[in-house]
Amino acid sequence: MRYMLLLHHPEELRHAPGSPEFLAGVERFNAFHAELARRDIAWDGFPLQPSPTATSVRVRDGETVVSDGPFAELKEQLGGYYVIDLPDLDAAIEIAAMVPWAAEGTVEIRPLASLDAPELVSPQT
Repeated sequence: MRYMLLLHHPEELRHAPGSPEFLAGVERFNAFHAELARRDIAWDGFPLQPSPTATSVRVRDGETVVSDGPFAELKEQLGGYYVIDLPDLDAAIEIAAMVPWAAEGTVEIRPLASLDAPELVSPQT
């Protein structure tokens, strides 16, 4: 099963590129990636540019509304993601807890749906 890990993190806790704190964070993520490799876990992922670079698009009553920044003001902004291939949710929880930002932010886990089986994608009620 493939899962998406959405990394939410307070932007004020991010450090300037090149600073000792930033480099320490890079090392923590490198260690996390090495552990994924050691466990032979397939993954892909990228960090995102800070939230002020975002553009939000909504269509309301046929009109496209474009705004700068994320849709909502949040304490934690979406800062990156991973897509990982794991056997089950318990394994995804274990890996999510290892993400360095989990200690200061939130890692949201979402199973990826298959477009080949849209009937399996339904809202929770």
